[in-house]
Amino acid sequence: MSIESEIENWDGKSLGDIEAIYNRYLESKNFPSTIIQLLEIETSQSGASWLLKHYLEDGRAIDLKQASNILGKLNKLESWEARLHVLQGLPNIPISMDRKVGVEYFLRNNLTSDNKFVRAWTYNGFYELSRQYPEYIQETKRFFEMAMKDEAPSVKARIRNIAKKGF
Repeated sequence: MSIESEIENWDGKSLGDIEAIYNRYLESKNFPSTIIQLLEIETSQSGASWLLKHYLEDGRAIDLKQASNILGKLNKLESWEARLHVLQGLPNIPISMDRKVGVEYFLRNNLTSDNKFVRAWTYNGFYELSRQYPEYIQETKRFFEMAMKDEAPSVKARIRNIAKKGF
């Protein structure tokens, strides 16, 4: 069975099953490139994005070409889970100058997501974008101020965590 078929057969819920897929394929030659490619396939997006997030949280790095490839697929992410996973991985994905506007567009679109976790991590995404590109700092701070007035408690908690970093 291939990683693609295993991801497609994953029930979307079992942490143990997706971790087993991760452990089975982690050492394969092109693991990061393969899961990045699978982000384009709607039926694989949630699983592939979880694997990518876990890979990055595991302290593993991607190269600039892989980062650019991920960021080029942002607007193809259909499920809220896939968008959330990539947003959670964004602190470990360098944003190249040629991908900056696409990332900004993706973040702006997700500020109004129906899913509060996607919105919370979108604010974190603006923080990451402004860390790499200071021209976004003032606007990001304004977004945070507005969110602290009328966003869900989970979103406010994410913003407070960012503020603790000195932002």
